[in-house]
Amino acid sequence: MSSENLRVDVWSDIACPWCYIGKRRFEAGEAAWREAGEGTTPAVDLVFHSFELSPDTPEDFEGDEADYLARHKGIDAGQARQMLDHVTGIAASVGLEYRFDMLKHTNTVLAHELIHFAAAQGVQLEMTERLMRAYFTEGRHLGREDELVALATEIGLDPEEAATALRDHTFRADVLADEAQARELGINGVPFFVIDGKWALSGAQEPATFASALAHAERERSAVPSPVSEGAGS
Repeated sequence: MSSENLRVDVWSDIACPWCYIGKRRFEAGEAAWREAGEGTTPAVDLVFHSFELSPDTPEDFEGDEADYLARHKGIDAGQARQMLDHVTGIAASVGLEYRFDMLKHTNTVLAHELIHFAAAQGVQLEMTERLMRAYFTEGRHLGREDELVALATEIGLDPEEAATALRDHTFRADVLADEAQARELGINGVPFFVIDGKWALSGAQEPATFASALAHAERERSAVPSPVSEGAGS
């Protein structure tokens, strides 16, 4: 990563429906900001950080997503299904097909470890995207090592290395470090974006909001203090 690039850190969970929507909206906002800059905007380094929404979730949850919301979040079953229908519609508006009827609710810590493994190979963004699509659209079980290794292989990672990293929990400390940093920053919900280490945006904001935030960060970077005139005095 170049120091000249604009860094955007985002805390998210692959099992968070708003995180995938937020990712798409950020991408749209970045594209709009870049188009407005007519080729003058800096490159963006998008870095994902781990945040487990439900670290106590078992690998094999009995029931669907509405059951999970009803049992673990205390939400009425009917209201839970209305919420899922609502978020499915919003996902569709940004080109995502959410299939809550197929979704396998599971513990996501291994998926976070795999994202860190992918980051070490320089393909974090590709891995994050693949996992989110597998979870929300394809009904893949992301709590299982074999499923995660298969997805890693799809984006060109070595299956034996991926399996070893997951089996040995090579990147578990990195997951915990991300979560500790989130607590230090007071993050209690995701997605959570930090632009250029200075400006924070919480939630799946509209593309225009992301574009405006990127433009602001760019302007602040290029702002040069006015020099004090020589001989100035009272």
